[in-house]
This record gives sequence, C-alpha cells and structure tokens, in this order.
Amino acid sequence: MVGEDESLINAMFKANIPVIASCGGEGVCSRCKVLVKEGRVKSLSTGKLTLEEQKQGYVLACRSFPQSHLVVEVPEETRLSEHQVALGESDGSGGRPVYGDMRKNGISPGDTDLGTGSSAFPLFRKLQLVLPEPDLNDREDDLGRLIRVIRKETGIKNLQPSLDVLRTLPQVLRQSGWKVTVSLAGGGECQAVEIIEIEPGHTAGQYYGLAVDIGTTTVVAQLIDLESGRTMGMKGTYNRQAAFGDDVISRIICASEGGLQGLQKAVVDTINGLVEELTMEQKIEPTDIRAVVCAGNTTMTHLFLGIDPTYIRLEPYTPAANNIPTVRAEHAGLKIHPQALLRCLPGIGSYVGGDITAGVLVTGMAFSDKLTLFIDVGTNGEIVLGNQEWLMSCACSAGPAFEGGGIRYGMRAMQGAIEHVKVTCGGADVEYKTIGGAAPVGICGSGLIECVAGLYRAGIIDRRGNFVNAGSAPRLREGAEGMEFVLCWSGESGRQEDITISEAEVKNLLRSKAAIYAGIRCMLQAVGLTVEAIEQVIIAGGFGRYINVRDAIDIGMLPDVPVEKYSFIGNSSLKGARAVLLSERAWEEIGEIIRKMTYLELSAGSAFMDEFVSALFIPHTDLNLFPSAQS
Repeated sequence: MVGEDESLINAMFKANIPVIASCGGEGVCSRCKVLVKEGRVKSLSTGKLTLEEQKQGYVLACRSFPQSHLVVEVPEETRLSEHQVALGESDGSGGRPVYGDMRKNGISPGDTDLGTGSSAFPLFRKLQLVLPEPDLNDREDDLGRLIRVIRKETGIKNLQPSLDVLRTLPQVLRQSGWKVTVSLAGGGECQAVEIIEIEPGHTAGQYYGLAVDIGTTTVVAQLIDLESGRTMGMKGTYNRQAAFGDDVISRIICASEGGLQGLQKAVVDTINGLVEELTMEQKIEPTDIRAVVCAGNTTMTHLFLGIDPTYIRLEPYTPAANNIPTVRAEHAGLKIHPQALLRCLPGIGSYVGGDITAGVLVTGMAFSDKLTLFIDVGTNGEIVLGNQEWLMSCACSAGPAFEGGGIRYGMRAMQGAIEHVKVTCGGADVEYKTIGGAAPVGICGSGLIECVAGLYRAGIIDRRGNFVNAGSAPRLREGAEGMEFVLCWSGESGRQEDITISEAEVKNLLRSKAAIYAGIRCMLQAVGLTVEAIEQVIIAGGFGRYINVRDAIDIGMLPDVPVEKYSFIGNSSLKGARAVLLSERAWEEIGEIIRKMTYLELSAGSAFMDEFVSALFIPHTDLNLFPSAQS
C-alpha cells in the first residue's frame, strides 16, 4: 500500500524494482520515467520528458504521487538491470595467494610471494595444536602455555585472548587432552592477533573470507578459502545505491538530508545478495565466512558503515575517518558469521579512498623504480603518480558521463549498450557493437569515447565539439535540444526510436575528459615533470579495461605517450582487498603506501581550472601536447 505522500519511486524500491535515478530524485534527469497505464498521479515536474512522452502517459517516478489505484509499467531502459561486470580475470596465482600479476608489465610488487611466517597469515586462520601438559617442573599458566605454542608454530609475538577464550580455556584444554584448535583473527602493524576461539580436538571445518569491491556503480565479491588461498567463486552486480543518484555527491547530499539509513541498507543488501548467491553455489553456510575486507572510495566506505559523509563535500573536505578500525560484521549488518572481522581499506583523503590504495598495492608501483601513472576512470577519476621514492594522488570529478549519466541515451555497461563505434568519413554510416549482441538501446562509456573520436575524425564535429557540415551529413539533424547525430535508426534500435547524441552531450563528454587530463597535468606540474617522464600508465576499473586507448588519446583524455606504455589491471580494488584478506604483510604495505603518499587538493588555487579550460578542446588547446594525434 502506497500513500499519497509517497512517490512512485519509493513504492518501486519497496517492491524491489530498482530503477535508475541519476539525479537522486531531483526530477531533472528523466531517467526514472514510467508509463501510467491506469489511474491518476500528481506530478510535480516533467523534467526532460518530451511532449509526446507526456501525451503517452509517461511521468517521472521520483516526482509523481498516486491519487488513485494505479497500474504502472516500468520500461526496460528505466530498470537497473545487470551490468557487464568483469569476473573472468585470473589472479595468476594458480591458487597461491599473490598481490597481483603485473610482472608481465615489468612491475614487481614489494612481495608477490606471501612466503611463510606471521606476516603471511590471512585475516582469520585456524591452527591445530598439541600443548605439553603441566607438571611440577612446568607450572606455567594455561594462557602462557597456549601462547608459547602458538608463537613457536607461527612466529607471532603479539597475541591477545578474548574473554570468552579465557573463561573456557582450563576446561577445554583438560577435556581435550591438550589437543585443541584455535582461531586467530586480525593482526598487522602495531595490532595484536586475537585468539577468538578455542575448540577441543583437531576440527576440520572449512572457513572462508570475502573480498569486496564497493564501487559507486557496481559491487563485486570474491569468496576465498582462507586455508588454501583459492578463489571459490566471484559475483558482481549493480550497487543498489544507484537508485539514490549516480555519483558520490548526490549520495552525500541524500545522506545529509536524512537518507543515510536508506543508503546504508541499499549497499548492505547488495553485498548480502552476493553472499547468498556465493554460499548457495558453493553449498556452504554464510556463517562459514569468518573475515571480510572491503575496498571502496571514501564516500562508499562511509555509507557502507552508516557514517555521516556530509563534510566530505564541504570545504575543507574532511571525512569522518580515513583509516577506520576493524569491526565485527554484525555491526555492519552483513549476514555472515556475526563475529567475523570486517576490515575496510584506508584512504588518503576525501576523494581518494581504499579502492585506490588497494590499486597502488597490486600494481607494485610503490615498490618499483619506474615512474608510473595509475588511473582509475569513473564518475570520480582518481589518479596516482610516483614510484618507490614518492607517491602523489588526486581526484577529479569527471561527472557521470562515462557511466551514461547526463546523456539522453547514455547507459551503464548493460545488455544492449553500444560499446564500440566506428563513424565513416562524412558520417554517412555508423558501425557499432553492443554488449551481448542485442539490439541497441543506448550507449555506454567506452562507446561514447569512440563515438566522440569517430565524429571528430569524420569531420562531423570541430575541436570545440560543435557539429559542422549539417547539409552534407545525412545523420545530422535538428533535434528537440539542438543539433544531434543519429547513431542508430529506429528500425535497428531495441527501443523503437532513433538513438542519438546531441551537441550538448558531446560537450558534456569533453568536460569529463578535460577533468581527467587536467588532473594529470596538475600532478605533473606539482612535481616539475613532463609527460615524457612517465614510464608506464596503468588503467584500472571495470570501465577502464574497455577503453580504446588510441581514441582516448586522440580526444585528449589520456596523455600522449606510446600506446605500448599502457596496460590494464582490471579490478585492482578487488585484487587489493583479496591481498589484504590473505596476508597481513599486504596490510602492512598498505600502511607504507599511505605514509609515502601526498594528497593534492585540486580545488585549492586556480591551476586545475586553468588546465581544465585548456583541455576542453579536441585534443587540447596546445596541440604540441598531442603530437601523435596530429599524424
């Protein structure tokens, strides 16, 4: 039952029908349009709905309220359906835990082989022990005897028992004939390893860990056997927080206006859904999961734990915490073992979070002598520059264009999204490829980059992004919002209408690419280096792996260095979470990375804005910065 004061979008959330709400319910993006088949609604705004759509009965779900019993149809393009989440990457370990497999690119992490000793232990582990019985010649107390044997077996010096262990210790030791299984959790730099459980005998029960990448758009979880280090399964889906807005700023605003609980529930429900799928597939119990490591940007980490993110977006841009202490899973609402340890990877600043420190870890750039540029491209473009001597990071708001936001037919990487585009000279023909081979219903980030590059090469747009040669290009026409170019005619479309890109949308994309490049330029200038000094460029993220590097260079999004210097690492956030889950040494190296890294605040001063304005052209106002793009 829905009241008159409750919007249609809230009703759909309750009915578990997640929909796209790019603007966070402000009624300006029109992505949440639905068709009212029966009944009456009160609409406060029509947003970008066309007059024809309004005549057909379309309304904005976020700004419409029921006035009677309703029958509402939710179009396919409005639904938050499954994303193209890269899950087929091998970690290159053959089952043995490693930080990453970047050696083929000439990068050797500080410690790819986890080796032996206390630092090689995962976040949770079990040990089977036999203790010597006390006698008149050996009257050490029970706890001291237990710690002595654990130290001998593992090399761990700093051990701390839980109160529950102390309460049961005398009986368990004697009833089991001094043969026990102990559970150890935590540890790392300046932290004690906790003895959290002691069981009589040598138990053979399996125990698992969960590595989670909490992305703004998608969430990916990996189930790992903590005894062997083997990956048992991996699942990914959209982040249900997307219903509250596409980017972190809209979600911070939503949280500050009373929506924090709903945002936390959305992402926790997303993770719990993946846990359910993974445990059912592997035929194990959720309580068999005894440790979790999550990597996400600063805002995502705050929202996941229900921490107020309000001041991340307000000057001087300070989060509640960059390094959040390890907590119990039950406190976050995860449906696994309630006492499982939950560790969130630490960040550097307001917009450089644990997903980036995870990426720096797995690339090995913090332990290499090569000057490396690391880029995680998304709604918020995070960039790290440096080597084993120093690291500098920054974040630039690229906006949601690369995720389909702000583009009428833009969409995330889902079934039917155009991911590759080729425009013939003069723009008479367009060749495209869609995800899943389905009829096109929109265009995703990788396709948009190729589209802009193709339109420029074909002479359809000039360096400013303005459409030219209107009379000679058969696909160029006047649209409802100005000039537009037809990528796909209605007869080929999966939505029975032409799929277009407008001049305003092209310029929106130019602003997004300009933000990325301006961030890179500001970092180079801050350390007095030129593009030529960069020895390798590593691109991370699910979206990043689909980018056509040549096209991205040609439009001025990425620096003009030889394409051979570019490599893709895939989901480095997940790989970093996995490394920390499996090795305390990785956790210690995260600490070392943080100590090396300087955070460059781009909002301070005018340097970033100056670079941004210069980068609004294709490829740039200074053509000398892109010599290969002119050939």
